[in-house]
Amino acid sequence: MALLEARGLRKQYTTGRHTVVALDGVDLSLEAGRTLAIVGESGSGKSTFGSIVAGLQRADAGELSFDGVAIGARSYRGELRRRIQMVFQSPLQSLDPTFTVEGTLAEPLRLLAGMSRVEASTRIDELLDLVHLPRELRRRRPGELSGGQQQRVAIARALAPSPRLVVLDEPTSGLDQSVRGRIVSLLRELQDETGVAYVFITHDIDVAGAIAHDVAVMQRGRVVESGPSAEVLTAPSDPYTRALLSAVPSMDPGRRRHRDQAAPEAQASPTHEEK
Repeated sequence: MALLEARGLRKQYTTGRHTVVALDGVDLSLEAGRTLAIVGESGSGKSTFGSIVAGLQRADAGELSFDGVAIGARSYRGELRRRIQMVFQSPLQSLDPTFTVEGTLAEPLRLLAGMSRVEASTRIDELLDLVHLPRELRRRRPGELSGGQQQRVAIARALAPSPRLVVLDEPTSGLDQSVRGRIVSLLRELQDETGVAYVFITHDIDVAGAIAHDVAVMQRGRVVESGPSAEVLTAPSDPYTRALLSAVPSMDPGRRRHRDQAAPEAQASPTHEEK
């Protein structure tokens, strides 16, 4: 049984006399412990899909289920709010600038996981270890961290209440290539350790090939092609997918075969920027 299943999801926005269809009958599914990359250009609907899964928006029509149970807006107020978390594109904008790292991680531990202050303090050290950040960063605020460190804190915050699914919306797009590779490597490591599933939203096919088990390609609110990443990214059947691939001539073909074959930069050791 799929952990996440979407059937016929529709979403449209109306501004004045103009109506934009963001999702037009989207069917997608994701199994527990796996990564589904949603790939497409800006305006394809991929971020709208992610925000609906995370409970930030409501679909106009269609069905969405999690672990076999249909979910709606009210579902996110309870246990589902803990089980589905999100990591945003810009950690500096999503992290409260007045909170220290400790305060950022303590909030979901107390509100969603119901931990005491002592329990949360111990868990914060575990989370920092998990994302390979020094414990002495507990007292720092987001503005005192590098971009890679900020995103690691955002990932740790998402993992704090032990979710089963994390939606990642362009989590590497604001990072330089070397840091981007290490974040991808970290996410794969965390998945292996915790069994968490990812919906990974990206316009970067290179990154999708490095992390995803399965890939769905979106265009104008529709899924034009989906399947195992090794198939979609090496032998695409849809012209749009082929066009996206041809626009990335420098992409390492080895990354297209399977997410378990890591890119060279994804295996690189941390640089001074992330220490």
